[in-house]
Amino acid sequence: MKFVDEAKIFVKAGHGGRGCVSFRREKFIPKGGPDGGDGGKGGDVIFLADRSHHTLLDLKYQQHQVAKNGGHGSGNNRSGRSAGDLVVSVPPGTLVKDFETGEVLADLTEVGQTFIVAKGGIGGKGNAHFKSSTHQTPRFAQEGMDGEEHWLKMELKLLADVGLIGFPNAGKSTFISRVSAARPKIADYPFTTLTPHLGVVKSQEGRSFVVADIPGLIAGAHEGQGMGIQFLRHVERTNVLLHVIDISDEAHDSAWKNYSAINEELNLYNPQLLEKPQIVALNKIDLPFVREKVKKTVAQFSKKGIMLHPFSAVTGEGLPDILQRIVTLLNRSEA
Repeated sequence: MKFVDEAKIFVKAGHGGRGCVSFRREKFIPKGGPDGGDGGKGGDVIFLADRSHHTLLDLKYQQHQVAKNGGHGSGNNRSGRSAGDLVVSVPPGTLVKDFETGEVLADLTEVGQTFIVAKGGIGGKGNAHFKSSTHQTPRFAQEGMDGEEHWLKMELKLLADVGLIGFPNAGKSTFISRVSAARPKIADYPFTTLTPHLGVVKSQEGRSFVVADIPGLIAGAHEGQGMGIQFLRHVERTNVLLHVIDISDEAHDSAWKNYSAINEELNLYNPQLLEKPQIVALNKIDLPFVREKVKKTVAQFSKKGIMLHPFSAVTGEGLPDILQRIVTLLNRSEA
């Protein structure tokens, strides 16, 4: 299934039905009064956070969401039928914004959460409402009110406990495939991961958590370079960041430089991302070139006050310690 995390849509609630102009006409009742009924209410457009939806793909190709109009009133004081609401299912984590102003209208983070994005118009009153002692035969009724309509920008931010960040080919996809049942594409070239992947991890203590594999960032990601700007929003929902570093490429073997570059992109995109707990891990220690530099690299980070966790996503070495650290930070954030 294609992953779509942005959509522009038009929503329009139903118009209220018009009131009726009618007069009572019955045998043996020579002076029948007004009996025009009211119009029915137009349908609302309601967004529902539904676990069965994982992307905004449906809205991408069904751009117009229009609710039905209310029925018109009729004689004998019969009101028009109110239209049913149009319920649009969206994945949990969907952000609803006004397309013109960018104002956030709703943030649907909980399964079952609803939001009325466009209210249906109220039905008009029939002429029976306007009868008075001085106006016995009102020959007018109200038109129904128009339903609300908006152009909206929909954004999906994945709901995950842990976000994997790092340069392309750092080994994030291998990590998530090792610790969960997720099977992202893995290959030896940049941008193997073209869409975020979610994996559920169960620790030895029995604690389960969700990991999001965010496609690789590069310098300039916050300005749209590479694929970063497209997926950086998914990091905002996470509680903990796992920063995976790779120094197996001798041309880019400075772990501190790699670490600083990624954090600079996070800061330029949203400074609050740097406030999240971050676990820094050095991958591919199964390779001789990397293992030779582990002690020196760990010491370099230690001088900066940062604990570096060496591991191998291929062999599994060091993974238990990282998972334990993740559980500790998650428990702390929930305390």
